[in-house]
Amino acid sequence: MSKDSSVAPDQSRRSFMKLAATGLLVGAATQIIPGLSTANAAEKDAHGRKVLVVFYSRSGNTRDMANQIHALAGGDIVELQTVNPYPTEYRATTEQARRELDSGYKPPLTTKIANLASYDVIFVGSPSWWGTYAAPVKTFLSDADLSGKTLVPFITHEGSGLGRGPADMAKLCPRATLLEGLAVRGGSVKNARGDVESWLRIIGMKK
Repeated sequence: MSKDSSVAPDQSRRSFMKLAATGLLVGAATQIIPGLSTANAAEKDAHGRKVLVVFYSRSGNTRDMANQIHALAGGDIVELQTVNPYPTEYRATTEQARRELDSGYKPPLTTKIANLASYDVIFVGSPSWWGTYAAPVKTFLSDADLSGKTLVPFITHEGSGLGRGPADMAKLCPRATLLEGLAVRGGSVKNARGDVESWLRIIGMKK
Protein backbone atom coordinates (compact mmCIF):
# COMPACT_ATOMS: atom_id res chain seq x y z
CA MET A 1 0.00 0.00 0.00
CA SER A 2 1.16 3.50 -0.70
CA LYS A 3 -0.55 4.62 2.51
CA ASP A 4 -2.47 3.24 5.45
CA SER A 5 -5.96 2.85 4.09
CA SER A 6 -8.80 0.41 3.62
CA VAL A 7 -7.93 -2.86 1.97
CA ALA A 8 -11.04 -3.53 -0.15
CA PRO A 9 -13.45 -1.71 2.21
CA ASP A 10 -16.96 -3.20 2.34
CA GLN A 11 -18.88 -0.52 4.21
CA SER A 12 -19.54 3.17 3.67
CA ARG A 13 -17.66 5.69 5.80
CA ARG A 14 -19.27 6.49 9.15
CA SER A 15 -19.58 10.20 9.64
CA PHE A 16 -17.76 11.48 12.72
CA MET A 17 -20.00 14.52 12.92
CA LYS A 18 -23.03 12.25 13.03
CA LEU A 19 -21.44 10.33 15.87
CA ALA A 20 -20.73 13.54 17.69
CA ALA A 21 -24.26 14.83 17.23
CA THR A 22 -26.08 11.64 18.19
CA GLY A 23 -23.69 10.15 20.72
CA LEU A 24 -23.84 6.88 18.80
CA LEU A 25 -21.64 4.24 20.41
CA VAL A 26 -19.29 2.01 18.49
CA GLY A 27 -20.91 -1.28 19.43
CA ALA A 28 -23.45 -2.96 21.63
CA ALA A 29 -20.92 -3.55 24.38
CA THR A 30 -19.76 0.05 24.34
CA GLN A 31 -20.30 2.41 27.22
CA ILE A 32 -19.16 5.98 27.76
CA ILE A 33 -17.23 6.80 30.90
CA PRO A 34 -18.07 10.44 31.68
CA GLY A 35 -15.42 12.83 32.88
CA LEU A 36 -12.49 10.66 31.87
CA SER A 37 -9.32 12.67 31.22
CA THR A 38 -5.67 11.81 30.75
CA ALA A 39 -2.27 12.96 31.91
CA ASN A 40 1.21 12.47 30.56
CA ALA A 41 3.36 9.35 30.80
CA ALA A 42 4.94 10.44 34.08
CA GLU A 43 1.64 11.09 35.84
CA LYS A 44 -1.78 9.54 36.20
CA ASP A 45 -4.92 11.47 35.43
CA ALA A 46 -7.23 12.93 38.05
CA HIS A 47 -8.89 9.53 38.39
CA GLY A 48 -5.58 7.72 38.84
CA ARG A 49 -5.57 6.26 35.32
CA LYS A 50 -2.60 5.73 32.98
CA VAL A 51 -2.97 6.05 29.21
CA LEU A 52 -1.35 4.13 26.32
CA VAL A 53 -1.65 4.66 22.56
CA VAL A 54 -0.84 1.42 20.72
CA PHE A 55 -1.11 1.06 16.95
CA TYR A 56 -0.06 -0.70 13.79
CA SER A 57 0.86 1.39 10.74
CA ARG A 58 2.10 -0.05 7.48
CA SER A 59 2.99 3.16 5.71
CA GLY A 60 2.44 6.10 8.04
CA ASN A 61 -1.15 7.39 8.13
CA THR A 62 -2.14 5.52 11.27
CA ARG A 63 1.16 6.54 12.83
CA ASP A 64 0.36 10.19 12.12
CA MET A 65 -3.07 9.82 13.72
CA ALA A 66 -1.59 8.01 16.73
CA ASN A 67 0.90 10.84 17.23
CA GLN A 68 -1.92 13.38 17.17
CA ILE A 69 -3.84 11.41 19.79
CA HIS A 70 -0.73 11.05 21.91
CA ALA A 71 -0.05 14.79 21.78
CA LEU A 72 -3.63 15.65 22.74
CA ALA A 73 -4.40 12.90 25.25
CA GLY A 74 -0.99 12.29 26.80
CA GLY A 75 0.31 8.96 28.09
CA ASP A 76 2.72 6.60 26.34
CA ILE A 77 2.81 5.43 22.72
CA VAL A 78 3.89 2.09 21.21
CA GLU A 79 3.97 0.98 17.55
CA LEU A 80 3.32 -2.71 16.87
CA GLN A 81 5.84 -4.48 14.63
CA THR A 82 5.43 -7.88 13.00
CA VAL A 83 8.12 -10.57 12.90
CA ASN A 84 7.63 -10.82 9.13
CA PRO A 85 6.94 -7.50 7.36
CA TYR A 86 4.10 -7.29 4.88
CA PRO A 87 4.89 -7.09 1.15
CA THR A 88 5.78 -3.70 -0.24
CA GLU A 89 3.42 -4.17 -3.21
CA TYR A 90 -0.18 -3.11 -2.56
CA ARG A 91 -2.00 -6.01 -4.22
CA ALA A 92 0.22 -8.59 -2.53
CA THR A 93 -0.63 -7.04 0.83
CA THR A 94 -4.37 -7.05 0.11
CA GLU A 95 -4.23 -10.70 -0.88
CA GLN A 96 -2.27 -11.64 2.23
CA ALA A 97 -4.65 -9.63 4.41
CA ARG A 98 -7.63 -11.45 2.87
CA ARG A 99 -6.06 -14.85 3.53
CA GLU A 100 -5.31 -13.89 7.12
CA LEU A 101 -8.85 -12.66 7.67
CA ASP A 102 -10.40 -15.80 6.16
CA SER A 103 -8.17 -18.16 8.14
CA GLY A 104 -8.12 -16.22 11.39
CA TYR A 105 -4.32 -16.10 11.26
CA LYS A 106 -2.72 -13.67 13.66
CA PRO A 107 0.89 -12.78 12.73
CA PRO A 108 3.45 -12.87 15.55
CA LEU A 109 4.75 -9.56 16.84
CA THR A 110 8.22 -8.46 17.86
CA THR A 111 6.68 -5.76 20.07
CA LYS A 112 6.40 -6.56 23.77
CA ILE A 113 4.77 -4.25 26.31
CA ALA A 114 6.08 -5.49 29.62
CA ASN A 115 4.16 -3.01 31.77
CA LEU A 116 0.80 -3.33 29.97
CA ALA A 117 -0.97 -4.17 33.22
CA SER A 118 -0.20 -0.69 34.57
CA TYR A 119 -2.33 1.06 31.93
CA ASP A 120 -6.01 1.78 32.42
CA VAL A 121 -6.99 3.43 29.11
CA ILE A 122 -5.61 2.06 25.82
CA PHE A 123 -6.17 3.69 22.43
CA VAL A 124 -5.91 0.98 19.74
CA GLY A 125 -5.24 2.09 16.16
CA SER A 126 -5.03 0.42 12.77
CA PRO A 127 -5.57 0.91 9.05
CA SER A 128 -8.83 -0.66 7.89
CA TRP A 129 -8.11 -3.92 6.09
CA TRP A 130 -11.16 -5.55 4.53
CA GLY A 131 -13.40 -3.47 6.76
CA THR A 132 -11.80 -4.36 10.08
CA TYR A 133 -8.60 -4.17 12.10
CA ALA A 134 -5.35 -5.30 10.47
CA ALA A 135 -4.23 -8.76 11.60
CA PRO A 136 -1.27 -7.46 13.69
CA VAL A 137 -3.71 -5.48 15.85
CA LYS A 138 -5.87 -8.56 16.27
CA THR A 139 -2.76 -10.37 17.47
CA PHE A 140 -2.27 -7.71 20.14
CA LEU A 141 -5.94 -7.78 21.19
CA SER A 142 -5.92 -11.59 21.37
CA ASP A 143 -2.62 -12.06 23.19
CA ALA A 144 -2.84 -9.22 25.72
CA ASP A 145 -4.86 -9.48 28.91
CA LEU A 146 -7.09 -6.44 28.55
CA SER A 147 -9.68 -7.40 31.13
CA GLY A 148 -10.90 -4.34 32.99
CA LYS A 149 -9.18 -1.95 30.57
CA THR A 150 -10.90 0.91 28.78
CA LEU A 151 -10.24 0.57 25.03
CA VAL A 152 -10.62 3.37 22.49
CA PRO A 153 -10.59 2.35 18.80
CA PHE A 154 -9.26 4.54 15.98
CA ILE A 155 -8.91 3.63 12.32
CA THR A 156 -7.59 5.14 9.10
CA HIS A 157 -9.46 4.12 5.96
CA GLU A 158 -10.44 5.00 2.40
CA GLY A 159 -14.16 4.40 2.59
CA SER A 160 -15.01 1.76 5.20
CA GLY A 161 -15.01 4.02 8.27
CA LEU A 162 -14.81 2.13 11.55
CA GLY A 163 -16.29 -0.88 9.77
CA ARG A 164 -16.37 -4.03 11.89
CA GLY A 165 -13.34 -2.94 13.90
CA PRO A 166 -15.13 -2.02 17.15
CA ALA A 167 -17.38 -5.10 16.97
CA ASP A 168 -14.36 -7.36 16.44
CA MET A 169 -12.58 -5.63 19.31
CA ALA A 170 -15.55 -6.29 21.57
CA LYS A 171 -15.48 -10.00 20.64
CA LEU A 172 -11.74 -10.30 21.28
CA CYS A 173 -11.87 -8.29 24.53
CA PRO A 174 -15.24 -9.12 26.15
CA ARG A 175 -14.12 -8.00 29.60
CA ALA A 176 -12.96 -4.56 28.46
CA THR A 177 -15.00 -1.35 28.20
CA LEU A 178 -15.10 0.32 24.76
CA LEU A 179 -15.37 4.04 24.23
CA GLU A 180 -16.62 5.73 21.05
CA GLY A 181 -14.11 5.38 18.22
CA LEU A 182 -12.95 7.64 15.40
CA ALA A 183 -12.29 6.85 11.74
CA VAL A 184 -10.33 9.26 9.52
CA ARG A 185 -9.62 8.91 5.80
CA GLY A 186 -5.98 8.13 5.23
CA GLY A 187 -5.50 11.03 2.85
CA SER A 188 -7.01 13.46 5.37
CA VAL A 189 -5.05 12.47 8.47
CA LYS A 190 -2.53 15.30 8.31
CA ASN A 191 -5.38 17.83 8.41
CA ALA A 192 -7.51 15.95 10.95
CA ARG A 193 -6.12 17.35 14.20
CA GLY A 194 -9.27 19.42 14.75
CA ASP A 195 -11.51 16.37 14.36
CA VAL A 196 -9.26 14.34 16.63
CA GLU A 197 -9.33 17.03 19.28
CA SER A 198 -13.12 17.35 19.09
CA TRP A 199 -13.51 13.58 19.38
CA LEU A 200 -11.23 13.40 22.41
CA ARG A 201 -13.15 16.20 24.07
CA ILE A 202 -16.51 14.51 23.40
CA ILE A 203 -15.41 11.21 24.95
CA GLY A 204 -13.70 12.97 27.85
CA MET A 205 -10.14 12.09 26.86
CA LYS A 206 -8.69 15.51 26.05
CA LYS A 207 -5.93 16.40 28.53
